Formats: sequence, structure tokens, C-alpha cells
Amino acid sequence: MKFRLDKILSDNGLGSRKDIKRLLRERVVTVNGRVCDDPGTQIDPDADALTLRGEPLALMTSVYLMLNKPAGTVTSTADPEHRTVMDLLDEPYSAMDLFPIGRLDYDTEGLLVITNDGPLTHWLTSPRTGVDKTYYARLRDAVNDAESIRYAAAFAAGITFKDGFQCLPARLTRVGAEENGFFVTIQEGKYHQVKKMFKVVGNEVSYLRRTAMGSLSLDENLVPGDYRPLTPAEIAELRATSP
Repeated sequence: MKFRLDKILSDNGLGSRKDIKRLLRERVVTVNGRVCDDPGTQIDPDADALTLRGEPLALMTSVYLMLNKPAGTVTSTADPEHRTVMDLLDEPYSAMDLFPIGRLDYDTEGLLVITNDGPLTHWLTSPRTGVDKTYYARLRDAVNDAESIRYAAAFAAGITFKDGFQCLPARLTRVGAEENGFFVTIQEGKYHQVKKMFKVVGNEVSYLRRTAMGSLSLDENLVPGDYRPLTPAEIAELRATSP
């Protein structure tokens, strides 16, 4: 697949499109051994050899990062008042045109994928595609066996909010012997959805962490605020869920 030279260099964190044009005018970029100063040159990153000031230049066309989102960060590319998940990224990722897949609330932790793959983002976040999102929820009040059964039945039927919105059926399972810990799996991502669902059945969420999305599970070696690139196998599994 071919890309404009200025665009792919910019997408790889080497500056804005204007910066790239200035860089090319310095005649410090080569493509297949020849100096290239035309920003519109079409290149294939998998087939063409590029250098910058004599050093080989490896270019990424698609980026997939797994972030363990910490509480106290906004799931957004920019925010005038709060720290965003993008502020947690180092170079070269911090200079790339990336965005998070879906949203996690300000005080919610856990799995967040950051990418530049628009079609995959749409597929994973649309409720029509039925992609599972699993959360660990710690509740304010302990729940006995009878209440646990009632909660699970209500979630399976589809919780209805005060405004009349009815959630799709969700799965609820207790976490081992915990009296107030549950895994909940939904296929939507409405604002504060999991918190609102538990409020309807008479309880409140005191802690929330997303543990999985589709085939991808949170790497438990990542402490909140840390991230890593997805492995080729993880990327392939995510892509396999989309058309």
C-alpha cells in the first residue's frame, strides 16, 4: 500500500506536514538511495528503503497500543483542564496522530487501545457489532446470593434507565468469593453505563476497571499509566473480529 511521503513522515511523529516540507527541502531524506524533496512522492513502507540524514528510517503505517488507563485522566485527544490519556505517551507516539478506541470515565481504570486505525475503531465501538467489553466492578454494598441472582437476571433482561433507554442484555458474574465484586460484560459504551446499571438494581460502583475488549485482555503486568504495543497475534485477533 502506498502513502504520500509527507503524510507518512508526519504520522510517524517527524513533525507537521509543514515541518516535513521544510525537512525535505534540506535534501536529507532518501528513498531507495535517491534524495527525495517532493512531499507528494508515493512510497510503500514495506518495499521502499528510506533514510533520514543517512540513518535508516523505519516507518509504521498502523499503530496499536494497549494502555492501562489510570483514574484521573480523560479519554480524549485533548482537554483544556485535565490530563488526557494521550499525555501518558512518550515519543514517537506522542507526536503521532493517534486516538483512543472508545471512552473510559475519568475515574475508571483499565484496558484502553490507542491507535490510528479508524475502521477498526468504528467496528469495536459500535453496539451493532456486538463486541464484548468486560469490566470488574467493586460495589459499595455487599451482595448476598439471592441479590446476586436478581442482579444477574435484571442485567440479562436489559436494564432500563430513567430516561427510558434500555441497555442491551448484559452478563453478570460474581468474582470468586467476593461479596461485592462482579464482572459485567456489555456491548455498548453509554456514558457511565455500568455505574447506572448497578444504580438501577439498588447499588453503587465504588471502583471500576475494564479488563477486556473483544479478544483482547488487559496485560496485568501493566501498572496504571503504563502502555505497550500490541503483539502481532493480538492485532490479528482484533482484526479478525471486524469485516
